[in-house]
Amino acid sequence: MLEKMEDNIMNCVIEEFEAVTQDAGAVQRETLRKILEENGNAEYLVELGLNGRTDPESFKACVPLVTHKDLEPYILRIADGDTSPILTGKPIPAISLREFPLGNGKALQFIYGSKQFETNGGLAAGTATTNVYRSSQFKNTMKETQSQCCSPDEVIFGPDFHQSLYCHLLCGLIFRDEVQFVFSTFAHSIVHAFRTFEQVWEELCMDIREGVLTDRVTAPSIRAAMSTLLKPDPELADVIHEKCMGSTNWYGLIPQLFPNAKYVYGIMTGSMEPYLKKLRHYAGVLPLLCADYGASEGWIAANINPRLPPESATFAVLPDIGYFEFIPLRGKTEDQELDKNTSTRLYAELEPVGLTEVEVGEEYEIVLTSFAGLYRYRLADIVKVMGFHNSTPELQFVCRRNLLLTINIDKNTEKDLQLSVEAASKLLVDEKLEVVDFTSYVNLSVDPGHYVIFWELSSEAYEEVLTKCCNCLDRSFVDAGYVSSRKVNAIGPLELRIVKKGTFQKILNHYMSLGGAFSQFKTPRFVGSNNISVLQILCSNVEKTYVSTAFS
Repeated sequence: MLEKMEDNIMNCVIEEFEAVTQDAGAVQRETLRKILEENGNAEYLVELGLNGRTDPESFKACVPLVTHKDLEPYILRIADGDTSPILTGKPIPAISLREFPLGNGKALQFIYGSKQFETNGGLAAGTATTNVYRSSQFKNTMKETQSQCCSPDEVIFGPDFHQSLYCHLLCGLIFRDEVQFVFSTFAHSIVHAFRTFEQVWEELCMDIREGVLTDRVTAPSIRAAMSTLLKPDPELADVIHEKCMGSTNWYGLIPQLFPNAKYVYGIMTGSMEPYLKKLRHYAGVLPLLCADYGASEGWIAANINPRLPPESATFAVLPDIGYFEFIPLRGKTEDQELDKNTSTRLYAELEPVGLTEVEVGEEYEIVLTSFAGLYRYRLADIVKVMGFHNSTPELQFVCRRNLLLTINIDKNTEKDLQLSVEAASKLLVDEKLEVVDFTSYVNLSVDPGHYVIFWELSSEAYEEVLTKCCNCLDRSFVDAGYVSSRKVNAIGPLELRIVKKGTFQKILNHYMSLGGAFSQFKTPRFVGSNNISVLQILCSNVEKTYVSTAFS
């Protein structure tokens, strides 16, 4: 009976999706009308002179494209307690700083809520994921989909990330036979969790064997909650101990620990792609399912082909969830004047087009107008149109809009950096080494300026190997502006700096100390000169430095 109900729910969802994508253009016009009618009395719209009109043409003519910086004056007023309809027609309750059916079981979810704080105006403020995890709707959805979290709320909202992570692992092991899938917001969070498991598995086994929580967990709320779950279980401790002792380099760790798990789920595109190799190592035979495409500003698209590998994932836009526009992006030609603004230097812009006006094979920046915010918000995400599902486009995430590395006429994005690191890290395979994490920096304190790449490695490497890696990094930036500048020494030799083990953990700790949530943490792929704290962490932990001779 339960399985039949689940099938009915799944069929209803699919039928609804097929219906709204049949005529995406009409659905978009109706969605915009609803958004503008619900928020017509908002100060923002009144100031812009929309005067109750709800058609796309009037909306685009009156309402400009904006970024977060443009909205800051309005957001500050809301946070200070101004209860008048400013950006929306309804009161804002909180501010966000941000196909595989299952049986009856649980989900091992590495999710973490940061502390919510109250603004001067009495609004609860926190990260987008924190607001989601605290909502009753999230918990009800987890129950309905038979994927309740193994961990109690006290662990999710614990005061210390490290203690919460340890207890997530412990809860997963306690309910190991019930775990149906493993999830975290980002792929790196799952990798980080099982890297931690490699270090603490014996302690976890001891806790389970004796039924007593380790002293490393000191938060009273977490200890109290765990005391209701943790009972002496020598048999379970022996099973886990045997699995770990028999593991070959931890390959297939997830299905070994959780025999009924069906897949691993999370955001795995963009800046998460460098973690896929290690995640596949832990997942073994389990498929990696790429999560749907969303942002703090609102949901965007659904992954309707979840069996595709994350690198090939495409997302069909949901035309009834918001009003979408797409800024066409074209590479600048040589006779076009170069824009000195690094956020726009890579592309020449055209006027935004509608959802059904995009062209297959072209790249765009997404603009979203949602029910929660009636402004035309630039997400700074670059996507490529891969095709159409019915009349709605299927998108592939390309990269974030902002440039990372630029000194002269060079322009290298996060994707370019990622490809360069991937190429160079192949030289480590024979040494059985891997790049744990990486970031970059532009050193302009010397003339000519040059790129600096920071690597943290799984263990020590030979000098000869790292020298080759450094040269490979330099040559793998194939941007014409970079190559030509290197050849004439307008850009200096690339520098590879190897940092101590745990350096990127220190960067994470720094982020957490500022009130950030681990669920939303992404390793910065570029550290600007204004990010002094992170730059100091990196530079103070450098063990070895290599200078490229690739263009000598």
